[in-house]
Amino acid sequence: MNFNPKDFLATLTHKPGVYCMLNNTGTVLYVGKARNLKKRLASYFTQTTQAPKTRALVAQIAKIEITVTHTENEALILENTLIKYHQPRYNILFRDDKSYPYIYLSDHPFPRLTLYRRRRGKQKGRYFGPYPDSRAVHKTLHLLQTLFLIRQCEESVFRHRSRPCLQYQIKRCTAPCVGFIDEASYQEDVQHAVLFLQGKNQAVMTTLVEKMNAAKEKLAYEKAAKFRDQIRAIRKIQAHQYVSIDKGNIDIIAAVSQCVQLLTIRDGRQMGSRAFFSQHPQTPQNLLLAFLPQYYLAPDRDIPNEIILNQDIEEIAMLSEVISQQRGQQVHIHSRVRGIRARWVEMALENARTSLAQRQPSQYGERLAALRLALNLESLPQRMECFDISHTQGEATVASCVVFDAEGPRHRDYRRFNIENITPGDDYAAMEQALRRRYSHLETQFPDILFVDGGLGQVKVAESVLSELKLTHIGIIGIAKGRQPGLETLILADTAFRLPKDSAALLLIQQIRDEAHRFAITAHRRRRAKRRRTSILEEIEGIGPKRRRDLLNHFGGMQGVLRAGVDDLIAVPGIDQQLAPKIYEFLKSV
Repeated sequence: MNFNPKDFLATLTHKPGVYCMLNNTGTVLYVGKARNLKKRLASYFTQTTQAPKTRALVAQIAKIEITVTHTENEALILENTLIKYHQPRYNILFRDDKSYPYIYLSDHPFPRLTLYRRRRGKQKGRYFGPYPDSRAVHKTLHLLQTLFLIRQCEESVFRHRSRPCLQYQIKRCTAPCVGFIDEASYQEDVQHAVLFLQGKNQAVMTTLVEKMNAAKEKLAYEKAAKFRDQIRAIRKIQAHQYVSIDKGNIDIIAAVSQCVQLLTIRDGRQMGSRAFFSQHPQTPQNLLLAFLPQYYLAPDRDIPNEIILNQDIEEIAMLSEVISQQRGQQVHIHSRVRGIRARWVEMALENARTSLAQRQPSQYGERLAALRLALNLESLPQRMECFDISHTQGEATVASCVVFDAEGPRHRDYRRFNIENITPGDDYAAMEQALRRRYSHLETQFPDILFVDGGLGQVKVAESVLSELKLTHIGIIGIAKGRQPGLETLILADTAFRLPKDSAALLLIQQIRDEAHRFAITAHRRRRAKRRRTSILEEIEGIGPKRRRDLLNHFGGMQGVLRAGVDDLIAVPGIDQQLAPKIYEFLKSV
């Protein structure tokens, strides 16, 4: 029986709820929630400019099942449950291809600490985590062994030891297996380790100081020295690790294309990062909207008191409320941050781009094929070039040319052009000069497509230059910026058009355009600094002659400054925690 949307919508309620779209075999294709079911579902059948993915979904619908809820919050929770159960192909599903690691403390008179990956609760004991990756677990276990000498050996090894192992010899264990420590003393060390894992380092410090003082009063100097060494070790760890975010528990989440990167901060320490991938490219806002409930509404999830996003999203208040209910305490979700938090957001973005780049070969081929379809090309483009212009109020104008072939960026073919003898700020003249210099002497390897960053004016300039050089076989496409990513207008000949936000072809065009922009602005800043015969450091607000001299002396020259991290910069006299991130961000963009 054919699905009749008109009859279905006529009886639909305006209340909130969840809907499941099924095909003719009863397979769930898509699960969604709505504040107003009738209004939301009507949009699937009345819009004329739907994305290809939506059109493909609607074409397969044989039935829609409705569950009405009291509130939209209830709908969000139910939607998340159904998505995890049915795994619908048209929903954004995130996978990371590995289970979550925990730190496991066994149920034993002399417990062991170890990494644990199987389902939590299968073995008796205590679990700490989950951690974002196994490196964070191994690092923490190493610290605990060093500080509190908790064993990590298997139970079978523990039961059959007749003499201490190497871990005892290198002072990583107190050898409970052969009775070198009594149960009460070992349990004290275990409690200290538990407090450390719970982030209560100050409580551990207070207890150790008290025990050290008590041992000194009893003239047990060897025991007091042991506590002293533990206190020093913890303070040293704090000095290196508590340089992030106010000793808080925070998750930083950055979304790019098909990737969501989660950066985990616990008790002020970075515990690592983890990438999750959706099956299809999406806008960052859609990825975040799908990821937050799927991730944080899972059972036994370690939910922090603050979640920072790299993008503003809709329904942020509702998501915050639902996730707070799941945690049992208030959770703040926001995106507009400054200072050290902005630095962590940028780090999460860099990790997301890196994770995405590792999956790039297959994705790039898919995007290239999508571009061919979007532009109605006879074959896949084998070479594409993109030009961009960068200057500061007409000063030190530089044009960039980046090259992409069938496999991706071709860095060795990148070119930049110092633009001379034009009216300052005349982008059309700068584009004309760059194109003329690029193609007037080029004899081979002409591009199939020439992208120019700009509107109709830049396209006309490119057409004029290529026509004069008799290179009319090269296709020219202008990329005019929109109010936000995904709203770019493409100009081909005299036709202006847009591609859907989730189009793989548009994502490829954005990637090429952004690379041209990065290459242009980097070259411009270097040329501007050289022309002014000044240090790049002079362009940073708050850096005067004395601080420049101190920076250069501290790092032994400009190359050392460029390689320095925020923590390294803070170590320079006169560079505080507000100025160091500013220096770091500027130098990284140069």
